[in-house]
Amino acid sequence: MSFRDHARAQAAACEELGSAYTARILRLVADHLRPGHAVADRLLGWPGERLDNDAVALRLAGALHYLVLTRQAAILARFYGRSDIDDPQLWRSLDAVLRLKAAAIMPVLENAPQTNEVARSAVFIAAGHWLTAAFGLPLVLSELGCAAGLNLIWDHYALQIGDQRLGPEDATLTLSPDWRGAVPPVAAPVIRARAGVDRNPLDPVADRDRLQSYIWVDQPARLARQATALDLAAELQPPVREGCAVAWLSDRLSRPQPQACHMVYHSLFWQYLTDAQQREIIDTMARTRLQPNEPLAHVAMEDDGEGPGARLTLTLWPQGTEIALGRADFHGAWVDWQAPDPQAWTARRG
Repeated sequence: MSFRDHARAQAAACEELGSAYTARILRLVADHLRPGHAVADRLLGWPGERLDNDAVALRLAGALHYLVLTRQAAILARFYGRSDIDDPQLWRSLDAVLRLKAAAIMPVLENAPQTNEVARSAVFIAAGHWLTAAFGLPLVLSELGCAAGLNLIWDHYALQIGDQRLGPEDATLTLSPDWRGAVPPVAAPVIRARAGVDRNPLDPVADRDRLQSYIWVDQPARLARQATALDLAAELQPPVREGCAVAWLSDRLSRPQPQACHMVYHSLFWQYLTDAQQREIIDTMARTRLQPNEPLAHVAMEDDGEGPGARLTLTLWPQGTEIALGRADFHGAWVDWQAPDPQAWTARRG
């Protein structure tokens, strides 16, 4: 695959997810980008087999938005997000920024997008209630690839499904996705401990613009929702460590968690790992020595290429039992929850 094909495919995905403006930018880049300057040469020379997994087009979109948010690209900021500018004028601005702001763009291209989409917490709230109903134990949370930790504090958000509310009544943020399927049980989780890891952790205060830059400019509701979550994370300071997810998780699982369910989870993270790293994470969980009162739960929200949205799975150890939880929109706009009844599942298991 070439970068141009990748950018066009990502443009179609952006349009499907409600960002016509990001789609437009990526199509202009795909159609008009020519080699001969640092950014173009880096993009056009990206290894074809890594383009999708590295989400290169989204890295570029984030870099451009970041320049606008930080007032480093006045020539683009005048037009950014506007639909009344014609394509030739917009491309001239984009081209100038790509050529003149390479020193600011290139470092962003080297890091995976860190969207930290807060609406994905709807899945983790539901999973947390399911696990609490199934085991009746407090939870220990371990999130892989958690950037600034916005989804590490999901128990401080509420999930509203029709008349049913899961989470605090006075929650700072209430998520209301289009919910399909069963409603998770009301079994309020008790969080005993939490921690997360990221190769490049971001601070909710110092890196606020970087985090906002990965939210598309023509989606103000998402930007406002993340801003609220960033304010909360700045207050709570969820513990996020810098490091390799494989080594960090291995160390964390080596410590017994008696009378608790350890919930390891991630969203749109798996693709950034090599096949060997993926296997090592699974093998680490499979090898963990667990007592009967110490279940280990692996909750994954990942793109399986089958669509729509991402596949939701729960794997329970030590048995290695996989439970299909359904599917969800990549940005949490909808959730199709197909998890079995936890009490019926527990009865069958016991």
